[in-house]
Formats: sequence, structure tokens, C-alpha cells
Amino acid sequence: MKGSYSIGDLARETGVKATTIRWYESEGLMPAPSRTPGGQRAYGRAHLERLGFIRHARELGFAMPTIRSLLDLAAEPERDCAAAHAAATEQMAAIDAKLRQLKALRAELARLAKACAGGRVSDCLIIETLADHRHGHCADKNHGR
Repeated sequence: MKGSYSIGDLARETGVKATTIRWYESEGLMPAPSRTPGGQRAYGRAHLERLGFIRHARELGFAMPTIRSLLDLAAEPERDCAAAHAAATEQMAAIDAKLRQLKALRAELARLAKACAGGRVSDCLIIETLADHRHGHCADKNHGR
């Protein structure tokens, strides 16, 4: 295991772009690294682990304010984890809502595709529906809101 990482090394190890790492630093999500005599950033193992935490939380869809709270919780291992549980539960509810929305969108697209059996563009229900900004042709009453 390495003891010091350049920003490029850190980016390769974690799959997080260097520009994103610098942004995390500017937002206070990553502590400022030490500097080499040449002025380059020198990250340690703790930076690598923290960046891995952030990346994994982003992959799970957590918003940045929630990630900040989870990082604060992780820094105090003796604290109660109820806030982490609440964050995960809220994220699951958001995912469930998105899944319902995606299922409705898929059903609407399937309906449109079935109604469009080919022919001329001037008679195409798909094109007509997409052009209707009021969503008057959509079966889903939630579209256009």
C-alpha cells in the first residue's frame, strides 16, 4: 500500500476525476492535502478512504448534503447511527418513487410504440405526442407537470 498519492494516482485508484477531487476539497468534503516541495498535492491513505466513501455514497444516489452528514457521522464512531439509518431509508423511498415513475414512462412508451405501426411521419402518434407540449396525448395524467 502506498503512503502518498498524487491527484492523478488518487483519481486512478478511485475512478473519481481530478477535477471532482478538487471540487470536493473546495466544498470541504475532502480535507486539504499536504503539498510536496514543488507545490503538488500529496494525498494520504485517509484521503483515499474518504474519497472511496464519497464515491460509494454517490453511486447509491445520496445527495451531497446527505453525504456530508454521513461523513460527519463516520468521523464519530461512538455516535448513534439512527441518522444513517434514516438517510438510507429516505434514499430507498426516493428510489422507489423513481422506479414507479420509470415504470409509468415505460408503459407510456410501450403504448405509443404499439399505436405506431409504421407509415408516414405525418400520421405518427409518437411524433405527434412528442410535439404536444401539453402532453394531451399521453395516457399518464402526471406527464407535463
